[in-house]
Amino acid sequence: MKHYGQYCPIARTSELLAERWTPIIIRNLLTGCRTFAELLAGAPGISKALLAQRLKLLEGHEIVMVQPSGSGRGRTYALTEMGRELKAITDAMGSWGARWLELQSHDIDAGYVLWATCRLVELDKIPSDGLVVRIELADRPNDHFWMLLRRPQPEICSNHPGLSEDLVVRTDSETLARWHLRHISYEDATRAGRIQIEGLGSRAKAFVGCIRPSPFASVERVSSVS
Repeated sequence: MKHYGQYCPIARTSELLAERWTPIIIRNLLTGCRTFAELLAGAPGISKALLAQRLKLLEGHEIVMVQPSGSGRGRTYALTEMGRELKAITDAMGSWGARWLELQSHDIDAGYVLWATCRLVELDKIPSDGLVVRIELADRPNDHFWMLLRRPQPEICSNHPGLSEDLVVRTDSETLARWHLRHISYEDATRAGRIQIEGLGSRAKAFVGCIRPSPFASVERVSSVS
């Protein structure tokens, strides 16, 4: 870790938190990720070695605590009291970005968009028998994904789960991202042909109803910086 050589608390905090990927790891821990695999899935593009390095650094500073998993295989990760206080920082970063930064094409990674969709599912609104949804993305025409909406944690599969499909959703990564952020409503997206759902109407309604907005969807955006 590089040092600024400044006693200023901003400088000392930046030495630790301004490292590439560190705020993303903190964000994922705050949203409930507990295993190495979950943290890796929520940070497409990071290598396993770098994730392990960042977690070790955060553990060394007592921001993250590491414990053996209940099954005895692998480890679990959780924020300490010190780490949980970082929510104020990540919330401020998210609100500032939602207000001032335009969404660009390079911000849209299909893997992260689908991961985020699963994290935004409201568990109490999932039908008791769950939902199996095939996702077809126009920007990934050669790939199919399946969203398994069930408790305790919905998940995305890139291979057929061996279960009957309730719905087929045809859209693209940008539309999903903008729907999460409420840059576009579901109704407007369907009218524009940007989201199409094939399947029983009641199941489609249940799917749409259980996807809650991004926590930053309510932030008022500034269209341009003067």
